[in-house]
Amino acid sequence: MWQFEKDLTGRGYRHIAGLDEAGRGPLAGPVVSAAVILSPDFHCPGINDSKKLSPKKRDALFPVIQAQALAWGVGICDHEEIDRINILRASLLSMKRAAEKLAILPDFLLIDGKFTLDMDPESKIGQQALVKGDSRSISIAAASIIAKVTRDRIMEDLDRTYPVYGFAKHKGYPTKAHKQAILEHGPCPVHRKTFRGVKAP
Repeated sequence: MWQFEKDLTGRGYRHIAGLDEAGRGPLAGPVVSAAVILSPDFHCPGINDSKKLSPKKRDALFPVIQAQALAWGVGICDHEEIDRINILRASLLSMKRAAEKLAILPDFLLIDGKFTLDMDPESKIGQQALVKGDSRSISIAAASIIAKVTRDRIMEDLDRTYPVYGFAKHKGYPTKAHKQAILEHGPCPVHRKTFRGVKAP
């Protein structure tokens, strides 16, 4: 999973940030992105696309990545921003915010998905979008774990505020139980009002 990072290092890039998001599909809560810069000697067996890891494994890797990464940052777009600008734009904006939170200025971004980011052109940061990048790049995989664990914890906090929806279990995804709770109780303040399954037909 180091191939992209090694290729970029060979081309002279020093601080390569992997970026990924969590939370495009849910009906509630924010979309959360992370940016992670790893050193070439980073070693943490078991890192993979966060979707392929158990919650227990993600929770175990989360502090290891934070401790060993050269830099990491988190960017968030809440439900109101998602409704206002749409989920794709919100996902890209949250990734941009994550990159801007890095304590080290990256000189290249590896971005999970099909799109690059609208960064300041004066920064001259190189970019490459990688479809399924979270299973192809170690930096993106690390970012996917940071983003997923951060978002899951946000949803667990929201579960204590809005317990009837079961956010701690399904994290806002459109499960049968979640959709039934919306039918019974209506949407709560953190639901995405423009999403099918939340908005009135």
